[in-house]
Amino acid sequence: MDDKKKALIMVDVQKAFDDKKWGERNNLNAEENISKILQLWRKKGWLVIYIQHTSDNPNSVFHPMNRGFAIKEIVKPIDKEVIITKKVNSSFIGTNLEEYLKVNEISTVVITGLTTPHCVSTTTRMSGNLGFDTYLISDATAAFGLKDQSDRHYDAETIHNVSLATLHDEFATILTTEQLINDFIK
Repeated sequence: MDDKKKALIMVDVQKAFDDKKWGERNNLNAEENISKILQLWRKKGWLVIYIQHTSDNPNSVFHPMNRGFAIKEIVKPIDKEVIITKKVNSSFIGTNLEEYLKVNEISTVVITGLTTPHCVSTTTRMSGNLGFDTYLISDATAAFGLKDQSDRHYDAETIHNVSLATLHDEFATILTTEQLINDFIK
């Protein structure tokens, strides 16, 4: 990966996902892995972009007046790092993300964040469709258990793994934090 042509995108690493309403979650070390990648990215001086989900509904955990809106301390933005807010699953819809990447001549994006089957997946799909060389870091994202249309429950690990499988080799290259650091950064 060309040093000057890549960006780290952290999707919705917000306190809202600490709320008990979501239920069981996999990959409890996701934020620690995101932090490791972020620290390395900062050390290298590469572009960091935060995506922050917002809601107009005052009762939403993502409403700006609620504590859930805040980005988690473990990856808190510093200096002039970019924060882009969004209202839908895709970080590209209703935002200037695509334009920002193009203006900064970014051709490769590394995606981390929450949650795998929702905003991370949707952002990853669009990134691939828009022609960016897209990498999704499997242990730097996480999922919650979900029920389907027939009220059948799928555990968080299954949801996470199936989400990754639907993205791999079509929309993105799936790597672990260790693979990213050892094979692509050093």
